[in-house]
Amino acid sequence: MVRSRIEELLPLTPLQEGLLFHAVYDDGAPDVYMVQLVFDLDGPVDAQRLRSAAQAIVDRHMSLRAGFITRGVPRPVQAIARRVRVPWREEDLRGLGAAEARDVFERWLAEDRVDRFDLARPPLLRFALFRFGEERFRLVMTNHHILLDGWSTQLLMRELVTLYHEDPEAPASTLAPAVPWREY
Repeated sequence: MVRSRIEELLPLTPLQEGLLFHAVYDDGAPDVYMVQLVFDLDGPVDAQRLRSAAQAIVDRHMSLRAGFITRGVPRPVQAIARRVRVPWREEDLRGLGAAEARDVFERWLAEDRVDRFDLARPPLLRFALFRFGEERFRLVMTNHHILLDGWSTQLLMRELVTLYHEDPEAPASTLAPAVPWREY
């Protein structure tokens, strides 16, 4: 990562050190710390607004902009990027039959699970929105466990929904200020 694009360099937590070690130990094998969550969304969904909410989450939380540097440093550090664009994918499967749409989706999930993150290049989080019907969607969030645990994932999803429902002209107005990652 280019130094001018780095907001801050921080040490790793002990848990992050262990996760990083295991993730890079055998980079030819599947990364067991890849986390993939699927959310069924019923009703109208504004895909652009949801994408904007996902980007706002990454902008809001510096920990979601972390890349992990292991080369040229005596001890691994996390480099917090000033700005990253959240990877977003949209697929419309309405033209397929139910069985074919399910197969396409399941195949994509399997491919996504083995698509390892480069831990040095943030963000280590990506989203995909699949449309199955007029008001039937599935949102997939894939992340590396080095960023999020079960507790923080719940908080992140709550914020995502809040930001989705807020006025785009006044984002994050109802959310408490994010605690800087360095204070953790």
